[in-house]
Amino acid sequence: MSLKEWLAVAAVAVGTFAMVTVEQLPVGLLTAIGGSLNVSEGAAGLMVTVPGLVASATAPLLPVAIGRLDRRTVLIGLLGLMVVANAVSVVAPNFAVMLASRFLVGIGIGGFWALAAGIAVRLVPERHVPRATSLAFGGATAANVLGVPAGTLIGGLTDWRVAFAAVGVLALLVVGALLWLLPRIPATAPVRLRELPRQFANPVVRAAVISTFLVVAGQYAAFTFISPILQDVSGVPADLIGPILLGFGVAGVVGTFVGSSWNVRRRVVTLSATLAVIMVIFPFAGTTPVTGSILLLIWGLAYGGAPVAVQTWILQGAGASAEAATALNTTVFNLAIAFGAAFGGIVADNLAVTGALWFGALLMGLTALAAVTVSARRGVPAKG
Repeated sequence: MSLKEWLAVAAVAVGTFAMVTVEQLPVGLLTAIGGSLNVSEGAAGLMVTVPGLVASATAPLLPVAIGRLDRRTVLIGLLGLMVVANAVSVVAPNFAVMLASRFLVGIGIGGFWALAAGIAVRLVPERHVPRATSLAFGGATAANVLGVPAGTLIGGLTDWRVAFAAVGVLALLVVGALLWLLPRIPATAPVRLRELPRQFANPVVRAAVISTFLVVAGQYAAFTFISPILQDVSGVPADLIGPILLGFGVAGVVGTFVGSSWNVRRRVVTLSATLAVIMVIFPFAGTTPVTGSILLLIWGLAYGGAPVAVQTWILQGAGASAEAATALNTTVFNLAIAFGAAFGGIVADNLAVTGALWFGALLMGLTALAAVTVSARRGVPAKG
């Protein structure tokens, strides 16, 4: 296998990293963006909700809508759309324009994420498919745990608009790399919409998808507002939010390996229960910069392993239908981001920002309960 083929796979992974980072970038910059555009923190959470909702619809629909188009062209076009959307975000004069740019981001994210893994494995010989798949999904994982902290650090040192510009420049570089590295990729038979309810009828996939929705919604109900939480509850200075979130990201990377030898049920239950406890006690135990930072590091450690656990669960149960099951999980994942950010914002605006933590804890507790009750049924494998 040639170096150019591996570079092509790596470019797809970096493109996925850029896409998912852009989706979640407002999380660490929420206070700064809200203040600049004169909206409340709860309303500013719509910058996460809107692309999540759009992406949840785009992920299953785009592969059908594009028909027989060359996948290379589609992938580059979606990344280019994200570059344009980020440019609009950089110059947005008001919140309405910002939300319009986030709508475009959602289209790009849903389509790119749905196609990227399938394209990556077509670039390599069959014996290298597992490694290529891991690399392609690794871009999303890295964005989940490192993208937001890095963007927050850039925004904290400069301005939130500079953070959006930086990710846009990265995406533009990836467009150039894909133009050079990707060969033509003819369309194969797309995932049919009817396959999604069929996968949900699979008890293993259903259990994992329910867990995905609950754990991701719980995460974003609370984590979307982590910047004001750290400032208001823990007394962390605004210029230290970025470095602290970078620590969260590093902990998240380490967390992807936590409990990797455990069975899936034990892993999902343990991690979601740990996250629930952290969110419950944070308003009481995280009242200083030191204790708030420690709790956030444990939070990152626990959450880093959660998406990996449920994705493993899905792959175990889906068998030969892994592509359709992954499309379903991508849809649910993005829908959960939108749901968590939206309802977390409602709670934060109508109660207090700490209420978003407790709402997130409730969803995490339901994740643990669902994993215990559903995965214990016959036919749901425990190994993973």
